[in-house]
Amino acid sequence: MDLLEIIVLALLQGLTEFLPISSSAHLILPSKLLGWSDQGLAFDVAVHVGTLAAVMLYFRRDIVRLTQGWLTTGFTRNPSADGRLAWYVVVASVPACLAGWLLNHWIEDNLRSVEVIAWTTIGFGILLGFADRRHGTIGITQITLLMVLVIGVAQALALVPGTSRSGITITAALLLGMQRSDAAHFSFLLSIPLILAAGGLKTLELSDSLLPVDWQALLIGAALSAVSAWLCIYYFLAFINRIGMLPFVLYRLILGSVLFLFFVG
Repeated sequence: MDLLEIIVLALLQGLTEFLPISSSAHLILPSKLLGWSDQGLAFDVAVHVGTLAAVMLYFRRDIVRLTQGWLTTGFTRNPSADGRLAWYVVVASVPACLAGWLLNHWIEDNLRSVEVIAWTTIGFGILLGFADRRHGTIGITQITLLMVLVIGVAQALALVPGTSRSGITITAALLLGMQRSDAAHFSFLLSIPLILAAGGLKTLELSDSLLPVDWQALLIGAALSAVSAWLCIYYFLAFINRIGMLPFVLYRLILGSVLFLFFVG
């Protein structure tokens, strides 16, 4: 990989991991437009480490508070709000982890095509727009176990390329009546165990690989993905209540249309 490829792919990973616009749709475009080869498993691990570092740094106070609440009251009959929310993050992560473990290879073999990504980019973009019009006033401390289970099952759909993990979880939360910023907040908290699981799986696969490792490329990729992901989270949460989801809906419709027009024969 040359420096331009490293920069573009790391920035794309950092930005699209948390915006509701589908990372798979964006990561496929450079290879199609510019003829770039696959970035490789080691680089995937590096940019996942970068995005994980960004979200954990941004929500470090939440992580400490939720961990303390979970350890002190999470195993009692009346957990604190923080202990209960920590359990909700765990519960909502289970469906996607199970689906990934059972279906990952099948999805890679059958659904990772430009046509599927184009359809899901458009379809789930329209659903996001519909959900945004139904958003309510429920805050992150007011969510129920049933809401958490629905969001968790929705998150499992993100295994289908083009869906967007953040997009589908925010969509589900908005449909259930959550306010925009809290829907995004909960979605970003849910990303932590999922990125950990995905990064761990890729690391295990990498440990079995005998290919040489370009450590400079990995360090640059991890750093750039971390910085871009942190900025993405910061500005998304700062402006989401003001601008809503319409810009992302329109962007998904345009992106999906471009994929259909130029890459689906």
